[in-house]
Amino acid sequence: MASVYLKQLITGVAISSLIFATISCKVLATNEEFFGKTTPPARNLLRYVNGPEPESLDPAVSSGQSEAHIYMALYEGLVEYHPKSLNAIPAIAERWDINNDSSEFVFHLRRNARWSNGEPIDAHDFVYSIRRALLPEVASRTAALAYYIKYAQAFNEKSVFVRDAGSNQFLLDSDFASRSASLSEPISQKSLKANEREYQPTTAQPEPHPDTAFHQLMHSPGRLVLPADEKKRNKLLAGNAKLGTAVAGKEFVKVTGEDIGVEAVDNYTVRISLSQPAPYFVDLMAHQLFRLVPRKTIEKYGAAWTAPANIVTCGAFKVKWWKPNNELVVERDPMYWDVANVQLEEIRFYTSSDHPTSMNLYRVGEADALLNHSVPNPWLDVIRPKKDYMDAAEAVITYILMNTTQPPMNDLRVRRAFNMAIDKVTYSKAKRTTTPLSAFTPQGIFVGYPQPKGEPFDPDQARRLLGAAGFPVTQNADGSFACESFPAAGLTLIYPTHSSNRALSEFMQAQWKQNLGITISLSNMESKTYYAARNNLEYKGFALGIWGADYMDPTSFLNIFLTPGDSGSGWWDQKYVDLLEEANHTLDRQKRYELLAKAEKYMLDAQPIIPIETPSVNWVKKPYVKGMYPNPASLYPWKFVYIERDSSKWDYKTPSLAD
Repeated sequence: MASVYLKQLITGVAISSLIFATISCKVLATNEEFFGKTTPPARNLLRYVNGPEPESLDPAVSSGQSEAHIYMALYEGLVEYHPKSLNAIPAIAERWDINNDSSEFVFHLRRNARWSNGEPIDAHDFVYSIRRALLPEVASRTAALAYYIKYAQAFNEKSVFVRDAGSNQFLLDSDFASRSASLSEPISQKSLKANEREYQPTTAQPEPHPDTAFHQLMHSPGRLVLPADEKKRNKLLAGNAKLGTAVAGKEFVKVTGEDIGVEAVDNYTVRISLSQPAPYFVDLMAHQLFRLVPRKTIEKYGAAWTAPANIVTCGAFKVKWWKPNNELVVERDPMYWDVANVQLEEIRFYTSSDHPTSMNLYRVGEADALLNHSVPNPWLDVIRPKKDYMDAAEAVITYILMNTTQPPMNDLRVRRAFNMAIDKVTYSKAKRTTTPLSAFTPQGIFVGYPQPKGEPFDPDQARRLLGAAGFPVTQNADGSFACESFPAAGLTLIYPTHSSNRALSEFMQAQWKQNLGITISLSNMESKTYYAARNNLEYKGFALGIWGADYMDPTSFLNIFLTPGDSGSGWWDQKYVDLLEEANHTLDRQKRYELLAKAEKYMLDAQPIIPIETPSVNWVKKPYVKGMYPNPASLYPWKFVYIERDSSKWDYKTPSLAD
C-alpha cells in the first residue's frame, strides 16, 4: 500500500514540475553578482515593466495591480501608502481626527494641493470623487471597499429608502434588523492614539467641527434600505410579514449620492461617517478607489476624459504620452504640492505579459525593475542567489471556494473531505515561491496575529468523512480509490483563463482523483464570465479564488464573508459577523487580533473554502533603484523612488522593511 501511494505521489509531483517548467532558461548562464547590467540611466528616470495593457486610467474603475501602479503615479488621495508598511501617511490631507469609536474621520486638507492644470484642490473634489466612484454606471470593481461609509452600499446597489408620505418620516433599519447591539464601551480618543501605528497624526485635543444638519442626519438612526427592483423587493417582503405590513402604502425614495456619509465641512475639511466602526479605515483610504478625479474634466469630456490630450491628474506625475500596448510615460508634475521631494523626472511603464521577454529586457539594461511574479519558475535557481532578487512575504492568498448552497457541497463533511485530500506541501514545493496555507489570512504578514490553523492533509480521514456523508470510498486492486456513489458528474472547478490557474486546477483535480477516487471536471472562463458565475453562485462545485490585501489588516481577508452574497460561496453566519463587529469595537490591538482569529477559526470550521497557499514576492530591481521596497502588496509610492549613482549606497540584498 505505501509503495503504491508513494509511486502515485511521485507521479503527481513529476506532472506538476512538467506543468511549471515550460520556459527555457538557457539564457541564464551567468556568474555575475547581479542579473545583468547595472549601469544607471543617464537621466533620473525609471523604466518599469508593468504587465498587461492598463484597462483604464480611471482609478475608480479597475482593480488590477498593473493599473494600481499607474494610479499611484497619477493620482493622490487624502492619504498615501507608507512605502514599507503600507500604513497611511499624509497626502492631500495633512492630518486627521478620529472619533471615539472609529466610525467618523475628519481630514484636514493642505492648502497648496493643485491639479496638474494648476487649479486648486478642495474638499468638494473629494466629495465628488467618492460619490462618482460609487455610481452604478461607473461599474467600479472595488466599490465594495467604500461600503463602510454610511449609505454607500445602498447608493451603489440602486436601493431605496421607505418613507411615510403623511408624516414624512422614514422607516428605520433598527425596527426590522436582527443585528446585535453595540458590544463594548466607547473608545476614548486618548486610548486610540496609543494604538501602535507608524504615523498617528491625530491631534491630542481634536478641534471642534461644525455640527451641520447633514452631520446630525449621519448620527441619527439608520434608515431602512430595500432593493429598488420590484421583484427583489417583493420577494424580500414576502418572507417578512412584519416588514411587509410596515411598508404597505409607503413611498420609495431613491438613495442618491447626496445621502452618502461624505461631507465637505468647509473648503479644506472632509468628514466621513461610517455605518460601523472600522479602526483600519484610514489605511484603506490610500486605495485607488478613493483617489481624486477631476470633476470639470470628466463633465467636459465624458468617457474621453482619460485620453492623454484631455486628462487632468493630481499625483506626483502626469501623463506625457501613451502608446497603447507599448508604453505609458509619465513625467514629474511641477504643480504637485510636494514636487520638491520628487526625484524621478520620468517613469516609463512598459507593457509586457511575457516574463522571459521582461527578464531579458532587464538583463540587458533596458528595464530597471519588473512587476511582481515576473521571474519564471525554471529560472529561480539562477536568479534567487542574485543580490537584485526581491524575496519577502506577500499579503495574498490562493484558495478554492465551494458553493455551499447546493448538494453535495452543502454537507460540511464533504467540504472537509475535499480539503483534507489536497497535499498542499507538495504543491508549494513544486511552485517554489509559495507557502502551504491552512488558514484564510496570509502567512507572515500580521505581526502578533494568532493565526488559527485549518485541518491538515489527511487522505484517510477524508475518505472516512465521505463515507459518513453517504459516499463510501473503496480501494481497487491496484491501490487506487473509487467513490462510485458520489455525484461528480454535475460538479466543476471553474477558474479564469491563465496558465498558472490551469496548473493549479489540474493539480487539485489530480489530488481528488488520487486520494478520493473522484474526478472533478475543469472549466476555464474569460475573467468577466468567471467572476459573474462565481459571485452569483452560478456554478456547482468549486471556484478558484485569489485575494490580495486592500489594506494591512486581517479584516481585508475576513470581511469577504461579512455581507451575505459577497463571498462567492453562499456561506454567511451572524455569529461570524458578530465576532468581527466585537473585534472592531476593541481598541487593544492584541485583544482585537485574538477576536479576529476566533472569527477566522469559526469560518475555517464551517469550511466554505479550501485554503491553498501564500505566495512570496518574486521580482527583480536594479541595485541603483532606491526607495522601492518588496512590501506585502507590491504597491510603490513613486514619489519616494530615486536613482542612486553612488554604488556604495546601492542595495546589495533585498531591502529591509523594518524601520
